[in-house]
Amino acid sequence: MQRIIVSDTSCLILLDKIGLIGLLKSIFGKVIITKEISEEFHKELPDFIEVINPKDRNYQGILKDSLDPGEASAFALAIEYDDCLLIIDETKGRREAKSLGLKVTGTIGILIVAKEKEFIPSLQKVFDEIGKTNFRINKALLIEALKKCCE
Repeated sequence: MQRIIVSDTSCLILLDKIGLIGLLKSIFGKVIITKEISEEFHKELPDFIEVINPKDRNYQGILKDSLDPGEASAFALAIEYDDCLLIIDETKGRREAKSLGLKVTGTIGILIVAKEKEFIPSLQKVFDEIGKTNFRINKALLIEALKKCCE
């Protein structure tokens, strides 16, 4: 069975801003999000993104105190699947996800995979495009990613 991919909003917004949202389809085939994330995205969704809401909203309600609504809904959905990868960028959210035993990656991790699979020719060029947006990324993380990809 194919791994389930659940994305939070920030990855979708950033990849859309730099014209690379299709990388998610190239790498994963299908991505699922919740209604809250769809609403935060504020755009029509590509056909490979499916909206599925968590069956059990109790966990989402508990998490709303410490996470934003989109993150809380993504966690609640991801917890419902055995083999799920949660795409989340915020440090607090990643830490919480890991403490719950969820497998996580972020937008930079997605871009590293895209470079390794040769879906993008240059990670540095993508980082240059990200620099033109309002998305904040730790410079040390960017340097680490470039080293990992031998750039």
